[in-house]
Amino acid sequence: MKQLLEFIPLLAFFAAYKLYDIYIATAVLIIATSLHYGILWLVERKLDKTQRWTWIGVVLFGGLTLALGDDTYIKWKAPVLDWLFALAFLGSQLFGEKSLVERLMGNAVSLPKTIWNRLNLSWVIFFAATGFANLYVVFYHPEFWVDFKVFGSLGLTLLFMVGQAIYLVRHITPEAVEEQGKQ
Repeated sequence: MKQLLEFIPLLAFFAAYKLYDIYIATAVLIIATSLHYGILWLVERKLDKTQRWTWIGVVLFGGLTLALGDDTYIKWKAPVLDWLFALAFLGSQLFGEKSLVERLMGNAVSLPKTIWNRLNLSWVIFFAATGFANLYVVFYHPEFWVDFKVFGSLGLTLLFMVGQAIYLVRHITPEAVEEQGKQ
């Protein structure tokens, strides 16, 4: 349920864009994202790093869009954030004891280090690719950009996560499940 709530600001942005224009939609996105994360912080007394970076990206790029009257900035938000996430996943694998994906999912699944590394690298590739896909649509098919941002990116993410689940199921053994249960 919590993951579904993350899409409310994006859906509000989409509706405002379709009803008005990019500038009203950007203001709606900033307000809706700030309200969403503000309420989440009040309830849980924390935001994870992804949520913080998303909020900063929305306020920074959205604020520049509104202040300068140039929609280029809001269009760069998604690829820049995707590339930052790709770098975070890559950096965790190169410089940390555990990759980011292992830190996120390690409590639920026990896997060999090579599998964690493959999963982590797949997230690096996914975020890098979605960043470039977003830019491609922005520059070569700007009339579809908002539709792609809302539904295309969401669809790609869901497909990727299904692929990850299929990959994970192949590597989860009864011994790993039993070991995880003991922890």
